[in-house]
Amino acid sequence: GLRTANYRYATTSDELNQAVAEVGIPCVVKPLMSSSGKGQSTIKAESDIEKAWNYAVEGSRGDVVEVIVEAFVNFHSEITLLTVTQNNNPTLFCAPIGHRQERGDYQESWQPSKISDKDLFEAQDMAEKVTEALGGAGLFGVEFFLTDEGVYFSELSPRPHDTGMVTLAGTQNFNEFELHLRAILSLPIAEITLEKAGASAVILASENSANPTYSGIENIAALPKTDFRIFGKPSSRPYRRMGVALVSDTLDTPVAAIVGKAKAAAALVKVLA
Repeated sequence: GLRTANYRYATTSDELNQAVAEVGIPCVVKPLMSSSGKGQSTIKAESDIEKAWNYAVEGSRGDVVEVIVEAFVNFHSEITLLTVTQNNNPTLFCAPIGHRQERGDYQESWQPSKISDKDLFEAQDMAEKVTEALGGAGLFGVEFFLTDEGVYFSELSPRPHDTGMVTLAGTQNFNEFELHLRAILSLPIAEITLEKAGASAVILASENSANPTYSGIENIAALPKTDFRIFGKPSSRPYRRMGVALVSDTLDTPVAAIVGKAKAAAALVKVLA
């Protein structure tokens, strides 16, 4: 009963053909379970259908071979609403996080993201309904499209979310990992408060390597109001996320300025083959 893109499921290439006919072209095809945009593609003509099916199956996680076909949503921005479900206490929400994506991967995120009270209430209502239906205690990263017609539910991750790494910049009294752990352990969370404005920007690899190293760590470490994380991944490939830059400032600081600082900080770190 929530507002979503028009969608269908398909478990075979024939079912995908039927789903595309019902949803219409152009449309997006993605695996039922995936991450970081793997297996996701856009069908712009009937000749793309078979290729989209093969790519989705290859990029799928888990044992279930199933894809989702979604119509395009004309949205002007996206948000992640970190939603904390608890065993014995009410569901809690973090301040909305804005983000920008390329190739199905987030590139920058910022908190707080400007959103109307009406849209925020609608997003919180949807997030609570979905997470309650799924069950369990912990933090969910629930994503929404913001459109002129209202809020559309997009997808969720049943775990701390990549865009939520901005909370490691100290934007909240508890970061997303601390909230996840408290909820799982049934430790009370008195409140979630927004303390600062912040932004994250990914550190990307540019080439393949079986033993990546890094340069520029000293440079990013020397910046004020800036932190970073290196993920320790054992190999790299073009566009693989290898770390994140984190920048914070006062709540009245313009979002564009903080995002710009985060991108500049991330650019200081190079992933070497």
